[in-house]
Amino acid sequence: MSHLLVIDLPGGNDSDILQAALDRGDSFTFLTSDLNLYLSQPKVKALLEQAHELVEVKGFEWDEVLRAVQKSNQNKTIQAVICLIEIRLLEASKIARALNLRYLNHESAVLLRDKFNVRDRLAKLGIAQPPFALATTTQEIKEAVKRLGLPVLIKPADGYGSQNVVVLQTEMDLDPLVSPVEIMLPSRADYGLGVMANDRLLVERYMQGSFVGVDTFSLNGEHRFLGVNVKKMFPPPSFAIEGGCFMPRTQEHAELEHYVFSILDAVGFDCGATHIEMMLTQEGPRLIEINPRLVGAKIARLVGFAMNRSIHSDLIDIHLGQWPKDLDTPRPYQVAVSRWFTSAVSGVINAITEPTWRDPNVKCVEIFKQAGDRVIPAFENAARLGYVMTCGSDEAQAEQLAMRFIEDTDISILT
Repeated sequence: MSHLLVIDLPGGNDSDILQAALDRGDSFTFLTSDLNLYLSQPKVKALLEQAHELVEVKGFEWDEVLRAVQKSNQNKTIQAVICLIEIRLLEASKIARALNLRYLNHESAVLLRDKFNVRDRLAKLGIAQPPFALATTTQEIKEAVKRLGLPVLIKPADGYGSQNVVVLQTEMDLDPLVSPVEIMLPSRADYGLGVMANDRLLVERYMQGSFVGVDTFSLNGEHRFLGVNVKKMFPPPSFAIEGGCFMPRTQEHAELEHYVFSILDAVGFDCGATHIEMMLTQEGPRLIEINPRLVGAKIARLVGFAMNRSIHSDLIDIHLGQWPKDLDTPRPYQVAVSRWFTSAVSGVINAITEPTWRDPNVKCVEIFKQAGDRVIPAFENAARLGYVMTCGSDEAQAEQLAMRFIEDTDISILT
């Protein structure tokens, strides 16, 4: 049995890592700047009540965090640090270094918290990617757009989860009367847990192609390619993901694997999980961004269903310094599909009623909203209502089952 330090939870409610630790027989200490955020949620609270210790450091100032962690470590030795959100990546790396534990090295953690700096590193190493620029003022945004040419995509260099992303397609999008460029900075964006945006914007040529996500594990600089999540987006102007289809690695992924590993080596990624978003263009695969964490939005469950294993438990093994057992051993893999419930209109939920039928290949259903909650169309991922995950022998079979479940779910909205 190992003792883990778990730092916050993705989305403020994704407690799968805690459940995985308990299922393994591991104990954990939970570190956050806002315990009430988690204890106010009955399902999360039930898991946190099984923690060895709950540690709250208001403001999350580094010196206070370090003292609190060192005190906790003296009480019960911490053997691994687990953090699944970007906004705590730097602190997690520094904590692991202070405790002499395996984690992403601090230099790479700093690099990966700035998407512009990642682009700059890859450009210097000659890795193909779209033209890009940095903007920290409204004027710099305009100059970058003029230099790169339309269409362009603009996003926070320190952002995550498709938040505050803008695409400029035509000259009309630059009209001062309607252009989002005029109000992007200062953004005053709040990422939660007291972390504010630094207002460094990455401006880059908007890429066309197939949008996919690649999931990997790394230990001591050695990488494993888990598979590919083909993402399905809602139609523009939304940047939300409608769902995905995860396919475990096959020989067909060899070229993509080589490209992904070259990127991981370029940024010095040596320990942990990544979810790398890619655009498969006519010129070949091109990086969108590297997420230095396990895939979010509950997609790790999807990976697990397809690979017939707990990906969260595997991640714990990685941070304990060992490759997960049988990770490379062939298994009876399936294709797994996720689809999200959404509302086509703004309003208040009257009721959500799931189908009465069940199928063993409907692996997971989770509804985040309830009667009385206000909803809007899914322009960002945060606006989605819930999801269903299904498995099948191929993508078509799994998708058909997922869509049948969504279509048979009655979502009543009062407008």
